[in-house]
Amino acid sequence: MRPDRARAIQPKQALAERWRQLHSSAQELAALAQLGVDGDAMDGESFAARLEQTRGWQRDLAERSLSDINAVMQPGLTALRVVISRGQDASAPALALWREFHAAREALLAVLSNSRDSATA
Repeated sequence: MRPDRARAIQPKQALAERWRQLHSSAQELAALAQLGVDGDAMDGESFAARLEQTRGWQRDLAERSLSDINAVMQPGLTALRVVISRGQDASAPALALWREFHAAREALLAVLSNSRDSATA
């Protein structure tokens, strides 16, 4: 394999791992929001496969979007843990954070899907 091809694969794998980590946090959030298992979640391998079909700018967008979603998710989870440690109900704010996460995730996936479809049209 050419060295430039190997470098191109690594970022996709790293993004897939970040996707898996984000969904690990999302599972915790769903539990705090008293929601069931997220059946819509794309696994890391499927996300990596979708990234395989992207152009550089799309991968850049995916990376920035994952960073942005995580930038909201991690402090939000920390705040929810504090609420719970004080003996308060965190389900309402957890649900609000879940909705933000879900909307951001769907927007990211829509961009990747739309751009893949337009590339083959």
